[in-house]
Amino acid sequence: MSKTITVLIARLIFAAVFIMALSFKFFDMPATAAYIAAAGFPFPLFLAWIAAFFELGLAIAFLTGLFFAPAALLAGIYVIFLAIAFHGPGRWSGNQAEFGFFIDHFTFLAGLLFAAAHGPGNALVVKIGRERSLARTV
Repeated sequence: MSKTITVLIARLIFAAVFIMALSFKFFDMPATAAYIAAAGFPFPLFLAWIAAFFELGLAIAFLTGLFFAPAALLAGIYVIFLAIAFHGPGRWSGNQAEFGFFIDHFTFLAGLLFAAAHGPGNALVVKIGRERSLARTV
């Protein structure tokens, strides 16, 4: 029972992180686009919308358990991309806190990889079709 509760709490934390991120984007899309543009990416508003909907998909996957392992792996790739693009070595000299932000992304990656390897657990998991084979016991 404690493993089930622990895994469920972890899933809720993952979902909450991505819900907060997408909320900030939806509430102030121009600010998100400006941040993306400041990092040197083209089409910042388009990329901001893509990121928001991607984060929505991740949140849904973590909340439901659907496509859990692939979502956790994609989230890990996304988190490391964000670390490099927005907190990478080019930003450390101007602000030492950026190094901390960079390293924090790898901690998040470790949790996502662990989640991908062990699955969504048994509690509150939507199981349809192929997903039955992806939903592992904890």
